[in-house]
Amino acid sequence: MRELLRSFSRLGGVRSFAATRTKELKIDGIKHAIAVASGKGGVGKSTTAVNLAVALANKCQLKVGLLDADVYGPNVPIMMKLDRKPEVTQDKKMVPIENYGVKCMSIGLLVEKDAPLVWRGPMVSSALEKMTRGVEWGNLDILVVDMPPGTGDTQITISQRLQLSGVLIVSTPQDVALMDARRGVNMFSKVEVPILGIVENMSWFKCPHCGEPSFIFGKAGARTTADEMGLEFLGEIPLETTIREGSDEGVPIVISTPDSVVSKAYVDVANKVVNRLEELSKTEHSQPEIRL
Repeated sequence: MRELLRSFSRLGGVRSFAATRTKELKIDGIKHAIAVASGKGGVGKSTTAVNLAVALANKCQLKVGLLDADVYGPNVPIMMKLDRKPEVTQDKKMVPIENYGVKCMSIGLLVEKDAPLVWRGPMVSSALEKMTRGVEWGNLDILVVDMPPGTGDTQITISQRLQLSGVLIVSTPQDVALMDARRGVNMFSKVEVPILGIVENMSWFKCPHCGEPSFIFGKAGARTTADEMGLEFLGEIPLETTIREGSDEGVPIVISTPDSVVSKAYVDVANKVVNRLEELSKTEHSQPEIRL
């Protein structure tokens, strides 16, 4: 048993290898690339990424792109109402499809709607390479990257191949989700990607009958976790039916009901992200050193 524990310790220990941050890591024309990530699925990460991107474009008046890096579960085409394949330029780069002022790219635009992607790691890495440097993004202030859940190969690949300006962690207040969110924070910290902060999704549900809030998944869990880890807490997103309806219909809630509590919460998160990026841009960061 002791030897078995040692083997797990080695697997989870620190292994470093040289990686030099150069200008070649940045995609031409993109000022900032930020990841929206979570330790586990089902916490509303893609919904947050979509509404954040749309808020940055429409409320903060920035040039924004949205990359759906969740290769096995691409949801951005549905949430952004994208129903056509991208065109290809003469130099064989894909042209992102734009909607709601956001330039979008997803593997879901390139394969059949219900086709399963039975791909191993190298194929996923190749697809991500094509959807980043193989896309004619133009000039962007921010590229929002919707990450797949977890702390595996895809997250490390993107951290290596993109000079991420930071990562936004999404979690519900539930202890199980927060445990995985902590793993996500620690993973990105190990690859030296700045943590922009934590967003608590599904914070509470307002009863349509009595108007009282119901804390279905617990109360203030993400805020407490952010305080314990010394991170910025960027806001609470309540649980509302209109969020689900907007996602299914392809109309983000910041567009459909801009004056709602939820929309204002997303806009507030967007403004805080912009402020955090401005703070971080004042400090030079070295290339992520991958430690596994």
